[in-house]
Amino acid sequence: MNTIRFDFRSDTVTKPSAGMRAVMAEAEVGDDVFGDDPTVNRLEQRMAGMLGKEAALFVPTGTQSNLLALMSHCERGDEFIAGQKAHLYVNEAGGAAVLGSIQPQPIAHQPDGTLALADIEAAIKPDDAHFARTRLIALENTFGGKVIPVGYMEQVGELARRHGLAFHLDGARAFNACAVLGADIAEFTAPFDSVSICLSKGLGTPAGSVLIGSAEVIGRARRLRKMLGGGMRQVGILAAAGLYALDHNVGRLGEDHRRAKQLAEGLSAFSDLRVTTPDTNIIFVDMDAELGGRFTQFLGERGVGITGRYGQQRWVTHLDLDDDAVEGALAEVHAFFSQRH
Repeated sequence: MNTIRFDFRSDTVTKPSAGMRAVMAEAEVGDDVFGDDPTVNRLEQRMAGMLGKEAALFVPTGTQSNLLALMSHCERGDEFIAGQKAHLYVNEAGGAAVLGSIQPQPIAHQPDGTLALADIEAAIKPDDAHFARTRLIALENTFGGKVIPVGYMEQVGELARRHGLAFHLDGARAFNACAVLGADIAEFTAPFDSVSICLSKGLGTPAGSVLIGSAEVIGRARRLRKMLGGGMRQVGILAAAGLYALDHNVGRLGEDHRRAKQLAEGLSAFSDLRVTTPDTNIIFVDMDAELGGRFTQFLGERGVGITGRYGQQRWVTHLDLDDDAVEGALAEVHAFFSQRH
């Protein structure tokens, strides 16, 4: 197996820093299932306060956080509306259908990643025994690294309220979006009844996500977390990493975005590559599928870790990659294209 020198596969590959490890080692802990872990309680209270909502719940993963939201808002036989390429529809193993008996209603995305308001409205089912009951609309922001406008989210929120539907945000990288917009996280998430935020992506913790919402929704989610096997004991060790990340790793997200633009500009110099200009820290690169296979293999052999298939690559910058890593990876890209001529 080739050693990865420059790991652009995802912002989930980060390692806890020395400072983060120190607070984890010193964390005050208790039994969180009994509500006794003071560090978890501080993290939950802080996240709820930051978003201006009533309560929050610390969970092991973003997948579980989204599933808890869907199951807290919906009952068996209900339906949620989401994008055709939304993470909670495509990449979470069908958990809503399998574990929650909740039917997904996917909708095609517009080029900017949004869902057309008319398409959402048309997908809402009438009160008829033939149909699953539409109960929730879910958005994702950022979506594929793109920042969805706040005004658009507010419009969807108004549509949801008009139809009596709940409104959930998969905000795994919501802090990245806020860094681009210069927006306060509370204003950014204001239209939503529930929000899932991941701590182990751009914020650099080893594990954990937080579901934030009303006291009623979070109360249901806490019971469901136990049902799904997400009840953890002395987990303040991980919650301490989350608190450290909020203090130290939110304000630096702009560095990842700057490096993503630097990387995208470097990749754009090669005519065989079609590079999407990044909003945040995620870059998509398209090329001929045969070329893509050889290019990805070459980079892997040279220690540049990326994800990709069928002629598309995804590069993700994060706090463990500095300017030298970007330059080193681009040097290997140059080496590949130089040997082709």
